[in-house]
Amino acid sequence: MPTEDIPQTLAKHWQDCTDVYDFLEQIRLRPGMWLPGGSLHHLQAILVGYQVALGVHSVQESCDFWDGGAFSQWLGKRFGGNSPRGWAHDIERNTPEGSTPVEEFFRLLDAYRSDAAPGSEPGVRRGWPGIEYMSDTFVTLFWRKRLFTEAAQRLGERGFRVIHLKAGQWNTERDMHRAIAEALDFPGYYGHNLDAFNDYLGDVACYGSYDEADDAPEGAGLVLAFTDYDRFATTCPRAAQVVLDIIAGQARRASVFDRRLICLVQSNDPRIRFEPVGAVPVLWNTDEARDDRRG
Repeated sequence: MPTEDIPQTLAKHWQDCTDVYDFLEQIRLRPGMWLPGGSLHHLQAILVGYQVALGVHSVQESCDFWDGGAFSQWLGKRFGGNSPRGWAHDIERNTPEGSTPVEEFFRLLDAYRSDAAPGSEPGVRRGWPGIEYMSDTFVTLFWRKRLFTEAAQRLGERGFRVIHLKAGQWNTERDMHRAIAEALDFPGYYGHNLDAFNDYLGDVACYGSYDEADDAPEGAGLVLAFTDYDRFATTCPRAAQVVLDIIAGQARRASVFDRRLICLVQSNDPRIRFEPVGAVPVLWNTDEARDDRRG
């Protein structure tokens, strides 16, 4: 075949790329410019940022490179499982001699795209699970328990570990600490105060469970689902506010580690309000965003 008949990928500005695969072709073309030291973890961070930007700007584009997403699930089937450290680590530890992790990524990317082509059945789920509870706020309010239950169930079905917490049973701040420590397997030396909660939740959100017997991958992320939170907010208003603020702050921090933390809060008071948490507002879910849809 004449050389001029062979399709060539041309270098272009990233702003001229049409989708994530077009963008990845530019990285394939000039990996040294995009990936200092040939770091596959750097590439994973770039793709996480790409997906966050899609969610923030409500761009409807399929992008499957979040840890626990479609590409990660496909790799897990190919490698016989995923590690909690993400797909970049999985590729690195499975890179054959004579290749590099970046070269192996693009070889696997071509195979993944072939499997996911129209008419094929790769057996993986598309999209970015949970983005609807992370794009504008990390803490989402619910009034109707039906909507709250359905949201938690959907996230569970999409691979999240959902922790249910009955806040209406907490009469003191210590009750809250005791319940959360048990639910999240905090170690016995947990200090049962808000500073300790911040520290230990950060460990779970960013690195995984304290349960040493649980060495399974964390899945799509962690959901803290509180019911009857208005009762706790009435009994311990400061602690109730600070807990949500800590969760929001750790959710943002977890995203840097390619992990997800989501908080769902059900309140029997349809007019409950909280101060901003993690520098973002506490918002009602989309079905109950307007006041006239509650109460």
